Amino acid sequence: MTVAGARDDGDIERAIAAAAREPDTGLIVMASGVTNAHRRLVIELAARHRLPAIYDYRYFVAAGGLASYGHDPADQYGQAAGYIDRILKGAKAGELPVQNPTKYELAINLKAAKSLGLTIPESFLLRADEVIE
Repeated sequence: MTVAGARDDGDIERAIAAAAREPDTGLIVMASGVTNAHRRLVIELAARHRLPAIYDYRYFVAAGGLASYGHDPADQYGQAAGYIDRILKGAKAGELPVQNPTKYELAINLKAAKSLGLTIPESFLLRADEVIE
């Protein structure tokens, strides 16, 4: 496994090209300010180099990425709103327990899978929260 930090599109291009030179590899792309800002480039380069890639937010899949698995931001915002409500009603913020995500989403883009020559098993598709065709 190679971890590649990226600060700009040049770093992204070099990192993905380097990954493509490795046999039997794929990408795990974590959302950050850089990967979000260059989302289309990341997806385009993964496709060009024929690298399967998984992302942590479904908006990467909606933009053409292969698959995503990560927490549901809307659910977490709802949890935060619940905490704000409790604090406004007198709860002490320092006494509230830390909350972790409780809802995770799996999204698959079948068009991206087909372009990579991948067949996604039906059992996997049935588990997906969203399948983009």
